[in-house]
Amino acid sequence: MDASEFEARKEAVLAECEVASEIFERVLPRLERFMEPFVASLGRRERAEHALTFVQGLLSDLSHKNVESIAYRFGQERLPLQNFVGASEWDDSVLRDELARQIGRELGTPDGVLVFDPSGFPKSGRESVGVARQVGVARQWCGRLGKIDNCQVAVFLGYVSKHEHALVDMRLYLPEEWTKDAARMKKAGVPKGTKFRTRHELVLEMLARHGRTLPHQWITGDDEMGRPSWFRRDLRALHEQYLFAVPSNTSIRDLEVEPPEGTGSGRPPKRPWQCVSAWAESQPATAWTRIDIRDGSKGPLIVEMLKCRVRTRNDKRQESPDDEMLVVIRYRDRDQITVTKTDYHLSNAPSETPLAEFARVAQAEHRIEECLQRAKSEAGLADYEVRHWRGWHHHQTLSLIATWFLVTESRRGKKMDPGNHAATTPRGHLPNPPPRVRLRHHRPHPTRLPATPAT
Repeated sequence: MDASEFEARKEAVLAECEVASEIFERVLPRLERFMEPFVASLGRRERAEHALTFVQGLLSDLSHKNVESIAYRFGQERLPLQNFVGASEWDDSVLRDELARQIGRELGTPDGVLVFDPSGFPKSGRESVGVARQVGVARQWCGRLGKIDNCQVAVFLGYVSKHEHALVDMRLYLPEEWTKDAARMKKAGVPKGTKFRTRHELVLEMLARHGRTLPHQWITGDDEMGRPSWFRRDLRALHEQYLFAVPSNTSIRDLEVEPPEGTGSGRPPKRPWQCVSAWAESQPATAWTRIDIRDGSKGPLIVEMLKCRVRTRNDKRQESPDDEMLVVIRYRDRDQITVTKTDYHLSNAPSETPLAEFARVAQAEHRIEECLQRAKSEAGLADYEVRHWRGWHHHQTLSLIATWFLVTESRRGKKMDPGNHAATTPRGHLPNPPPRVRLRHHRPHPTRLPATPAT
């Protein structure tokens, strides 16, 4: 292809990417209808209007999506919107319950996967709820910075099915140093009676609240989630099936090899303890099975896997009474020569569970990272400037709702549902719209919602 042909082809491709402004005019009424079930619980009309305005701002092309920027973008006074997000006494948990119901209804499948993942929000100040007040106190690992620093940490719940993946709920983690400081808790607006809870206890709380709403077969998470044996034990007691990543130094006993021969006196010897990384490296090449997970951006994604029935140690370094399945997934480079990464997982699934099923769930674990990245980059999840407990939860809740709207628009584009837009035209709609829909439209005065009874 010569230069002229290339330019002609480029112009044709760019022309196909053009979206008429009328498309955005159709998106905004859909957003208003989308928000109706969420704002129904807010009672007051002005609260419903503020919620709609704020979500529109989160979905806009503002570079920094805080209250002040959003208010000025829509030609409004800052203080009323700031009060709505930061101080107004509306129950954000009710909105997240509605979000969970919608996600369960729209994306739910019997083999769905619940994914739990902590995420950090770097903060330079020391007054925001959950952030260290002084150097060395309550400083936490912040994955976004790749180091221990001042940041807020939240544990997120995501839902993954064959249809899509979406964020459902979150809990703010308060370090124990925070919960011991009553004056500091009061200043940050933390509700009275709030006790220290580990991140895993926050997970169990979200599971209890949404487990029945979100049809699922599996629970998964990263190695921070999978490390404590008591947490996996509690999930077994709840009859939940899990596949959790674990650190490479996790100790296991291989139950599929014969124990060492005894001397004839004393207790019979037990199988030796070894870390999962050393065990995996000792396995012969014939033990690994190649699994084609999915088509990647640069071709098929093929991994090597093996599984083994094992016993682990509990938190007191005693042998656990329950068998688990060790699942190892090994990734190679593009040429399938060098091993680039090895992940280790523990599961309570039956031993006959296919490796391909384990691979599917392990991939679902990574989907929540995509969800968080999308929420932070496209729906302002990390752009808040609130310091108090209530404002943090209000902002996070509205951002999760905005992200869910992006998911619904993406799915709508894929389905080409004709119910909410005009007939397809060459410039009115694309035959294959991009999977990541983003609102890039300025609307100074959002449409007012119908009046609702005041409470």
